[in-house]
Amino acid sequence: MSFWGDLAGGLAEKLMNGQEINLLQVAESALGNSGGVGGLLDNLRSAGLGDQVASWIGTGSNLPVSADQIRQALSGEQLSGIAQALGLDPDALPQVLSHLLPNAVDKASPNGVLPG
Repeated sequence: MSFWGDLAGGLAEKLMNGQEINLLQVAESALGNSGGVGGLLDNLRSAGLGDQVASWIGTGSNLPVSADQIRQALSGEQLSGIAQALGLDPDALPQVLSHLLPNAVDKASPNGVLPG
């Protein structure tokens, strides 16, 4: 299955129709009881991805993250919650997050600070 094939659960249609997908808002809603976006980023940092997270929040270029790194950093419950909120297969979500999360965090922190 290709990356775009994995997006089939409605996300691809929204993107193709030009609808804005606020990935961080979706994550905050889906992960509210486990720390929201801050908790998600803390999990990534704890999994050894602190440099990547710092680059996304900082004002420089964004370091990449792989689907395997996402899969190792986030719990099955977190992945399921975000996948359900986006209408995606949880198995496809790490690949989607590896492509979208760096830019989403970067855009949410334009001055190098992630809003509370």
